[in-house]
Amino acid sequence: MKSLVLHLAIMALMLSTCQARDSNLHPLILVPGSGGNQLEARLTCGYKPSNLICNLYPILKQKGGWFRVWFDPFVLLAPFTQCFAERMMLYYDQDLDDYHNAPGVETRVHHFGSTQSLLYLDPCLKQVTGYMAPLVESLERIGYVDSETLFGAPYDFRYGLAAEGHPSKVGSKFLQDLRNLIENASKRNGGKPVIILSHSLGGLFVLQLLNRNPLSWRKRYIKHFIALSAPWGGTVEEMLTFAAGNTLRVPLVDPLLVRGEQRSSESNLWLLPNPKVYGERHLVITPNATYSAYEMAEFLDDIGFSEGVHPYKTRILPLTEELIAPNIPVTCIIGNGVKTPETLSYSKDGFSGQPEVVYGDGDGTVNMASLLALETFWAGEASQSLKVTIIRDVSHASILKSDIALDEIVGEISGINSLVMRW
Repeated sequence: MKSLVLHLAIMALMLSTCQARDSNLHPLILVPGSGGNQLEARLTCGYKPSNLICNLYPILKQKGGWFRVWFDPFVLLAPFTQCFAERMMLYYDQDLDDYHNAPGVETRVHHFGSTQSLLYLDPCLKQVTGYMAPLVESLERIGYVDSETLFGAPYDFRYGLAAEGHPSKVGSKFLQDLRNLIENASKRNGGKPVIILSHSLGGLFVLQLLNRNPLSWRKRYIKHFIALSAPWGGTVEEMLTFAAGNTLRVPLVDPLLVRGEQRSSESNLWLLPNPKVYGERHLVITPNATYSAYEMAEFLDDIGFSEGVHPYKTRILPLTEELIAPNIPVTCIIGNGVKTPETLSYSKDGFSGQPEVVYGDGDGTVNMASLLALETFWAGEASQSLKVTIIRDVSHASILKSDIALDEIVGEISGINSLVMRW
Protein backbone atom coordinates (compact mmCIF):
# COMPACT_ATOMS: atom_id res chain seq x y z
CA MET A 1 0.00 0.00 0.00
CA LYS A 2 2.82 2.42 0.94
CA SER A 3 4.59 1.70 -2.34
CA LEU A 4 1.37 2.43 -4.26
CA VAL A 5 0.93 5.75 -2.42
CA LEU A 6 4.55 6.66 -3.12
CA HIS A 7 4.14 5.75 -6.80
CA LEU A 8 1.00 7.88 -7.08
CA ALA A 9 2.73 10.81 -5.35
CA ILE A 10 5.66 10.65 -7.79
CA MET A 11 3.28 10.52 -10.75
CA ALA A 12 1.36 13.53 -9.42
CA LEU A 13 4.60 15.47 -9.00
CA MET A 14 5.71 14.59 -12.53
CA LEU A 15 2.31 15.57 -13.90
CA SER A 16 2.35 18.95 -12.13
CA THR A 17 5.88 19.61 -13.44
CA CYS A 18 4.84 18.76 -16.99
CA GLN A 19 1.79 20.99 -16.70
CA ALA A 20 3.96 23.87 -15.45
CA ARG A 21 6.31 23.45 -18.38
CA ASP A 22 3.37 23.19 -20.77
CA SER A 23 1.82 26.44 -19.51
CA ASN A 24 0.49 29.06 -21.87
CA LEU A 25 3.46 31.31 -21.15
CA HIS A 26 5.60 32.17 -24.12
CA PRO A 27 9.29 32.27 -23.24
CA LEU A 28 10.35 35.83 -22.46
CA ILE A 29 13.79 37.38 -23.03
CA LEU A 30 14.86 40.63 -21.35
CA VAL A 31 17.36 42.87 -23.17
CA PRO A 32 18.69 45.71 -20.99
CA GLY A 33 19.61 49.28 -21.85
CA SER A 34 22.95 51.07 -21.76
CA GLY A 35 24.57 50.51 -18.39
CA GLY A 36 21.83 48.05 -17.49
CA ASN A 37 23.95 45.03 -16.63
CA GLN A 38 27.12 44.16 -14.76
CA LEU A 39 30.48 44.29 -16.51
CA GLU A 40 33.74 42.73 -15.32
CA ALA A 41 37.32 43.41 -16.34
CA ARG A 42 40.81 42.10 -15.80
CA LEU A 43 44.17 43.66 -16.52
CA THR A 44 47.00 42.09 -18.46
CA CYS A 45 50.64 43.07 -18.87
CA GLY A 46 49.65 45.44 -21.66
CA TYR A 47 47.78 47.73 -19.25
CA LYS A 48 49.56 51.03 -18.59
CA PRO A 49 47.96 52.76 -15.59
CA SER A 50 47.93 56.54 -15.50
CA ASN A 51 48.81 56.68 -11.80
CA LEU A 52 49.84 54.56 -8.84
CA ILE A 53 46.29 54.14 -7.56
CA CYS A 54 45.17 52.62 -10.86
CA ASN A 55 48.16 50.28 -10.71
CA LEU A 56 47.04 48.93 -7.32
CA TYR A 57 43.25 49.14 -7.49
CA PRO A 58 41.35 46.96 -6.89
CA ILE A 59 43.39 45.03 -4.34
CA LEU A 60 40.85 42.21 -4.08
CA LYS A 61 40.04 40.35 -7.28
CA GLN A 62 38.16 37.21 -8.21
CA LYS A 63 39.73 34.03 -9.53
CA GLY A 64 41.62 34.73 -12.71
CA GLY A 65 42.07 38.40 -11.84
CA TRP A 66 38.54 39.49 -12.71
CA PHE A 67 36.90 42.41 -10.90
CA ARG A 68 33.75 44.50 -11.18
CA VAL A 69 34.18 47.52 -13.42
CA TRP A 70 30.46 48.39 -13.80
CA PHE A 71 28.90 49.22 -11.51
CA ASP A 72 31.66 49.97 -9.01
CA PRO A 73 30.69 52.42 -6.23
CA PHE A 74 34.30 53.61 -5.97
CA VAL A 75 33.76 55.38 -9.30
CA LEU A 76 32.17 58.14 -7.21
CA LEU A 77 35.57 59.04 -5.73
CA ALA A 78 37.81 61.15 -7.96
CA PRO A 79 41.04 59.08 -7.75
CA PHE A 80 39.13 55.97 -8.77
CA THR A 81 37.00 57.75 -11.38
CA GLN A 82 40.15 58.14 -13.47
CA CYS A 83 40.88 54.40 -13.20
CA PHE A 84 37.32 53.59 -14.21
CA ALA A 85 37.43 55.92 -17.20
CA GLU A 86 40.67 54.60 -18.65
CA ARG A 87 39.56 50.98 -18.26
CA MET A 88 36.18 51.61 -19.90
CA MET A 89 37.67 53.47 -22.88
CA LEU A 90 37.16 52.10 -26.37
CA TYR A 91 39.45 52.83 -29.31
CA TYR A 92 38.49 53.02 -32.95
CA ASP A 93 41.01 51.45 -35.35
CA GLN A 94 40.47 53.10 -38.72
CA ASP A 95 42.53 50.45 -40.53
CA LEU A 96 40.37 47.64 -39.12
CA ASP A 97 37.27 49.86 -39.16
CA ASP A 98 36.21 48.57 -35.74
CA TYR A 99 36.38 49.30 -32.02
CA HIS A 100 38.42 47.53 -29.34
CA ASN A 101 39.16 47.74 -25.62
CA ALA A 102 41.97 49.78 -24.12
CA PRO A 103 45.33 47.96 -24.33
CA GLY A 104 45.74 45.46 -21.52
CA VAL A 105 42.04 45.49 -20.55
CA GLU A 106 39.82 42.45 -21.05
CA THR A 107 36.09 42.60 -20.32
CA ARG A 108 33.30 40.10 -19.96
CA VAL A 109 29.57 39.93 -19.24
CA HIS A 110 28.38 37.39 -16.70
CA HIS A 111 25.28 35.17 -16.64
CA PHE A 112 24.17 35.39 -20.26
CA GLY A 113 20.82 33.60 -20.53
CA SER A 114 19.81 34.42 -16.96
CA THR A 115 18.26 37.54 -15.48
CA GLN A 116 20.75 37.43 -12.61
CA SER A 117 23.02 40.23 -13.83
CA LEU A 118 20.04 42.45 -14.75
CA LEU A 119 18.48 42.66 -11.29
CA TYR A 120 21.04 44.99 -9.72
CA LEU A 121 24.06 46.83 -11.06
CA ASP A 122 25.84 45.80 -7.86
CA PRO A 123 24.29 42.93 -5.84
CA CYS A 124 26.06 44.23 -2.71
CA LEU A 125 24.16 47.53 -2.99
CA LYS A 126 20.68 46.32 -3.83
CA GLN A 127 18.88 49.30 -2.33
CA VAL A 128 20.60 51.88 -4.54
CA THR A 129 21.55 49.94 -7.70
CA GLY A 130 18.30 48.15 -8.49
CA TYR A 131 17.58 47.82 -12.20
CA MET A 132 15.20 45.10 -13.44
CA ALA A 133 14.56 43.48 -10.05
CA PRO A 134 11.00 44.88 -9.65
CA LEU A 135 10.13 43.87 -13.22
CA VAL A 136 11.48 40.35 -12.78
CA GLU A 137 9.59 39.96 -9.49
CA SER A 138 6.37 41.04 -11.24
CA LEU A 139 6.97 38.51 -14.01
CA GLU A 140 7.65 35.74 -11.51
CA ARG A 141 4.29 36.43 -9.89
CA ILE A 142 2.52 35.48 -13.13
CA GLY A 143 4.50 32.26 -13.41
CA TYR A 144 7.77 33.06 -15.15
CA VAL A 145 10.85 31.19 -13.93
CA ASP A 146 14.41 32.31 -14.51
CA SER A 147 16.33 30.22 -17.06
CA GLU A 148 13.21 28.15 -17.82
CA THR A 149 10.64 30.55 -19.25
CA LEU A 150 12.42 33.81 -18.43
CA PHE A 151 15.85 34.71 -19.82
CA GLY A 152 18.25 37.63 -19.83
CA ALA A 153 20.55 38.88 -22.58
CA PRO A 154 23.19 41.14 -21.00
CA TYR A 155 25.86 42.64 -23.25
CA ASP A 156 28.85 44.99 -23.25
CA PHE A 157 26.85 48.18 -23.66
CA ARG A 158 29.85 50.29 -24.74
CA TYR A 159 29.84 48.60 -28.13
CA GLY A 160 27.21 49.16 -30.80
CA LEU A 161 26.57 48.06 -34.35
CA ALA A 162 27.58 49.44 -37.73
CA ALA A 163 25.94 49.86 -41.10
CA GLU A 164 26.12 47.08 -43.67
CA GLY A 165 29.61 46.55 -45.02
CA HIS A 166 31.36 47.58 -41.80
CA PRO A 167 32.62 45.12 -39.18
CA SER A 168 31.33 45.27 -35.62
CA LYS A 169 32.86 42.25 -33.95
CA VAL A 170 31.51 42.62 -30.43
CA GLY A 171 28.04 43.89 -31.36
CA SER A 172 27.60 41.27 -34.08
CA LYS A 173 28.58 38.49 -31.68
CA PHE A 174 25.93 39.72 -29.25
CA LEU A 175 23.29 39.52 -31.99
CA GLN A 176 24.37 35.95 -32.78
CA ASP A 177 24.27 35.03 -29.09
CA LEU A 178 20.83 36.60 -28.79
CA ARG A 179 19.58 34.69 -31.83
CA ASN A 180 20.86 31.43 -30.32
CA LEU A 181 19.18 32.26 -27.00
CA ILE A 182 15.87 32.90 -28.77
CA GLU A 183 16.01 29.59 -30.61
CA ASN A 184 17.02 27.64 -27.50
CA ALA A 185 14.35 29.30 -25.36
CA SER A 186 11.74 28.36 -27.94
CA LYS A 187 12.93 24.75 -28.11
CA ARG A 188 12.93 24.44 -24.31
CA ASN A 189 9.32 25.58 -24.26
CA GLY A 190 7.72 23.27 -26.75
CA GLY A 191 8.53 25.35 -29.80
CA LYS A 192 6.58 28.41 -28.64
CA PRO A 193 7.76 31.65 -30.23
CA VAL A 194 9.46 34.12 -27.93
CA ILE A 195 8.41 37.49 -26.50
CA ILE A 196 11.32 39.95 -26.41
CA LEU A 197 11.15 42.78 -23.87
CA SER A 198 13.81 45.48 -24.20
CA HIS A 199 14.66 48.64 -22.31
CA SER A 200 16.19 51.76 -23.87
CA LEU A 201 19.24 50.98 -26.08
CA GLY A 202 18.29 47.30 -25.99
CA GLY A 203 15.40 48.10 -28.33
CA LEU A 204 17.79 49.33 -31.02
CA PHE A 205 19.75 46.08 -30.84
CA VAL A 206 16.57 43.98 -31.01
CA LEU A 207 15.24 45.83 -34.04
CA GLN A 208 18.57 45.28 -35.80
CA LEU A 209 18.48 41.58 -34.91
CA LEU A 210 15.00 41.21 -36.36
CA ASN A 211 15.84 42.97 -39.60
CA ARG A 212 19.12 41.10 -40.06
CA ASN A 213 17.31 37.76 -40.06
CA PRO A 214 14.86 36.38 -42.65
CA LEU A 215 11.14 37.02 -42.25
CA SER A 216 10.60 33.25 -42.07
CA TRP A 217 12.88 33.12 -38.98
CA ARG A 218 11.07 36.05 -37.36
CA LYS A 219 7.68 34.46 -37.94
CA ARG A 220 8.90 31.16 -36.54
CA TYR A 221 10.65 32.39 -33.40
CA ILE A 222 9.22 35.79 -32.43
CA LYS A 223 5.75 36.14 -30.93
CA HIS A 224 5.98 39.81 -30.00
CA PHE A 225 8.52 42.59 -29.40
CA ILE A 226 7.87 44.99 -26.51
CA ALA A 227 10.16 48.03 -26.36
CA LEU A 228 10.30 50.14 -23.20
CA SER A 229 11.56 53.73 -23.53
CA ALA A 230 13.43 53.02 -26.76
CA PRO A 231 15.44 56.00 -28.13
CA TRP A 232 14.64 55.21 -31.75
CA GLY A 233 15.92 58.57 -32.94
CA GLY A 234 18.57 59.26 -30.32
CA THR A 235 18.49 61.98 -27.65
CA VAL A 236 19.50 65.61 -27.23
CA GLU A 237 21.00 64.65 -23.87
CA GLU A 238 23.59 62.61 -25.77
CA MET A 239 24.97 65.86 -27.23
CA LEU A 240 25.49 67.08 -23.66
CA THR A 241 27.36 63.85 -22.94
CA PHE A 242 29.71 64.40 -25.86
CA ALA A 243 30.23 68.10 -25.21
CA ALA A 244 30.93 68.22 -21.49
CA GLY A 245 30.47 64.74 -20.04
CA ASN A 246 27.42 63.44 -18.22
CA THR A 247 27.40 62.11 -14.67
CA LEU A 248 23.82 60.82 -15.12
CA ARG A 249 22.95 62.88 -12.02
CA VAL A 250 25.42 60.93 -9.87
CA PRO A 251 26.82 63.31 -7.22
CA LEU A 252 30.53 63.98 -6.59
CA VAL A 253 31.69 62.89 -10.07
CA ASP A 254 33.40 65.50 -12.27
CA PRO A 255 31.81 65.12 -15.73
CA LEU A 256 35.07 66.05 -17.45
CA LEU A 257 36.75 63.00 -15.88
CA VAL A 258 34.36 60.65 -17.68
CA ARG A 259 33.89 62.69 -20.86
CA GLY A 260 36.69 60.96 -22.79
CA GLU A 261 35.38 57.52 -21.92
CA GLN A 262 31.83 58.48 -22.85
CA ARG A 263 32.95 59.93 -26.17
CA SER A 264 34.81 56.71 -26.97
CA SER A 265 31.69 54.56 -26.56
CA GLU A 266 30.48 53.22 -29.90
CA SER A 267 26.91 52.95 -28.63
CA ASN A 268 26.89 56.61 -27.57
CA LEU A 269 27.50 57.65 -31.18
CA TRP A 270 24.47 55.54 -32.07
CA LEU A 271 22.37 57.56 -29.63
CA LEU A 272 23.08 60.98 -31.12
CA PRO A 273 19.98 62.69 -32.59
CA ASN A 274 18.79 61.24 -35.88
CA PRO A 275 18.37 63.90 -38.60
CA LYS A 276 15.21 62.23 -39.92
CA VAL A 277 13.63 62.46 -36.47
CA TYR A 278 14.81 65.87 -35.23
CA GLY A 279 14.95 67.67 -38.57
CA GLU A 280 16.59 71.08 -38.87
CA ARG A 281 15.65 72.62 -35.55
CA HIS A 282 18.54 73.91 -33.46
CA LEU A 283 19.56 71.47 -30.72
CA VAL A 284 22.77 73.19 -29.59
CA ILE A 285 23.36 76.95 -29.62
CA THR A 286 26.69 78.73 -29.04
CA PRO A 287 27.74 82.37 -29.56
CA ASN A 288 29.38 81.36 -32.85
CA ALA A 289 27.32 78.50 -34.26
CA THR A 290 24.12 76.48 -34.05
CA TYR A 291 23.79 72.75 -34.62
CA SER A 292 20.88 70.67 -35.78
CA ALA A 293 20.93 66.91 -36.16
CA TYR A 294 22.14 67.51 -39.72
CA GLU A 295 25.30 69.25 -38.40
CA MET A 296 26.37 66.41 -36.12
CA ALA A 297 29.74 65.93 -37.81
CA GLU A 298 30.50 69.64 -37.41
CA PHE A 299 29.38 69.46 -33.78
CA LEU A 300 31.74 66.56 -33.03
CA ASP A 301 34.61 68.41 -34.68
CA ASP A 302 33.92 71.69 -32.86
CA ILE A 303 33.78 70.09 -29.40
CA GLY A 304 37.26 68.67 -30.00
CA PHE A 305 36.27 65.14 -30.91
CA SER A 306 37.32 65.09 -34.55
CA GLU A 307 38.30 61.41 -34.27
CA GLY A 308 34.61 60.60 -33.90
CA VAL A 309 33.59 62.18 -37.21
CA HIS A 310 34.73 59.38 -39.51
CA PRO A 311 33.06 56.48 -37.65
CA TYR A 312 29.93 58.58 -37.18
CA LYS A 313 29.62 59.42 -40.88
CA THR A 314 30.58 55.99 -42.24
CA ARG A 315 29.32 53.50 -39.63
CA ILE A 316 26.55 55.15 -37.59
CA LEU A 317 24.71 57.63 -39.80
CA PRO A 318 23.83 55.05 -42.50
CA LEU A 319 22.67 52.69 -39.74
CA THR A 320 20.14 55.25 -38.48
CA GLU A 321 18.73 56.37 -41.80
CA GLU A 322 16.03 53.73 -41.84
CA LEU A 323 14.07 52.11 -39.04
CA ILE A 324 12.74 49.19 -41.04
CA ALA A 325 9.49 47.55 -39.96
CA PRO A 326 10.17 43.90 -38.99
CA ASN A 327 6.63 42.71 -39.80
CA ILE A 328 6.12 41.09 -36.42
CA PRO A 329 3.91 42.67 -33.71
CA VAL A 330 5.59 45.54 -31.83
CA THR A 331 4.44 47.38 -28.72
CA CYS A 332 6.18 50.52 -27.48
CA ILE A 333 5.57 51.47 -23.85
CA ILE A 334 6.90 54.92 -23.00
CA GLY A 335 6.70 57.62 -20.36
CA ASN A 336 6.05 61.31 -20.87
CA GLY A 337 5.39 64.46 -18.88
CA VAL A 338 8.96 64.52 -17.53
CA LYS A 339 11.10 67.52 -18.45
CA THR A 340 13.69 66.41 -21.00
CA PRO A 341 16.63 68.39 -22.47
CA GLU A 342 15.54 69.82 -25.82
CA THR A 343 17.99 72.66 -26.51
CA LEU A 344 21.47 73.27 -25.07
CA SER A 345 22.82 76.84 -25.00
CA TYR A 346 26.53 77.32 -24.32
CA SER A 347 28.15 80.58 -23.26
CA LYS A 348 31.38 82.12 -24.53
CA ASP A 349 33.22 79.80 -22.11
CA GLY A 350 32.72 76.98 -24.59
CA PHE A 351 31.75 73.34 -24.37
CA SER A 352 33.66 72.48 -21.20
CA GLY A 353 31.08 74.29 -19.11
CA GLN A 354 27.55 73.16 -18.40
CA PRO A 355 24.94 74.69 -20.74
CA GLU A 356 21.69 76.43 -20.09
CA VAL A 357 19.07 73.81 -20.84
CA VAL A 358 15.67 74.38 -22.39
CA TYR A 359 13.40 71.47 -21.56
CA GLY A 360 10.62 69.85 -23.52
CA ASP A 361 8.46 66.75 -23.19
CA GLY A 362 9.82 63.22 -22.90
CA ASP A 363 10.79 60.70 -20.24
CA GLY A 364 13.62 62.75 -18.77
CA THR A 365 16.20 61.18 -21.06
CA VAL A 366 14.56 60.53 -24.43
CA ASN A 367 12.63 63.24 -26.29
CA MET A 368 9.07 62.55 -27.43
CA ALA A 369 10.02 62.83 -31.10
CA SER A 370 12.42 59.93 -30.61
CA LEU A 371 10.10 57.82 -28.44
CA LEU A 372 7.36 58.12 -31.07
CA ALA A 373 9.60 57.84 -34.14
CA LEU A 374 8.25 54.44 -35.23
CA GLU A 375 4.80 55.94 -35.75
CA THR A 376 6.31 58.18 -38.42
CA PHE A 377 8.71 55.70 -39.97
CA TRP A 378 6.12 52.91 -40.17
CA ALA A 379 3.14 54.99 -41.24
CA GLY A 380 1.47 53.23 -44.16
CA GLU A 381 3.08 49.85 -43.38
CA ALA A 382 -0.06 47.73 -43.66
CA SER A 383 1.72 44.53 -42.64
CA GLN A 384 3.24 46.05 -39.49
CA SER A 385 1.30 45.90 -36.23
CA LEU A 386 2.38 48.77 -33.92
CA LYS A 387 0.85 49.69 -30.58
CA VAL A 388 2.09 52.66 -28.54
CA THR A 389 1.17 53.06 -24.87
CA ILE A 390 2.05 56.32 -23.11
CA ILE A 391 2.22 56.49 -19.31
CA ARG A 392 2.08 59.97 -17.84
CA ASP A 393 4.82 61.12 -15.42
CA VAL A 394 6.92 57.97 -15.79
CA SER A 395 10.62 58.49 -16.42
CA HIS A 396 13.16 56.57 -18.46
CA ALA A 397 14.34 54.63 -15.40
CA SER A 398 11.13 54.45 -13.37
CA ILE A 399 9.33 52.59 -16.16
CA LEU A 400 11.05 49.50 -14.74
CA LYS A 401 9.95 50.23 -11.16
CA SER A 402 6.73 52.22 -10.84
CA ASP A 403 3.60 50.23 -10.06
CA ILE A 404 1.57 51.80 -12.86
CA ALA A 405 4.26 50.99 -15.44
CA LEU A 406 4.78 47.45 -14.16
CA ASP A 407 1.03 46.81 -14.27
CA GLU A 408 0.95 47.99 -17.89
CA ILE A 409 3.95 45.86 -18.88
CA VAL A 410 2.71 42.71 -17.16
CA GLY A 411 -0.77 43.30 -18.55
CA GLU A 412 0.63 43.53 -22.08
CA ILE A 413 2.60 40.29 -21.63
CA SER A 414 -0.41 38.50 -20.12
CA GLY A 415 -2.53 39.64 -23.04
CA ILE A 416 -0.01 38.28 -25.54
CA ASN A 417 0.12 34.96 -23.69
CA SER A 418 -3.67 34.68 -23.76
CA LEU A 419 -3.82 35.01 -27.54
CA VAL A 420 -4.36 31.84 -29.57
CA MET A 421 -1.04 30.85 -31.11
CA ARG A 422 -0.81 30.80 -34.89
CA TRP A 423 1.66 28.20 -36.12
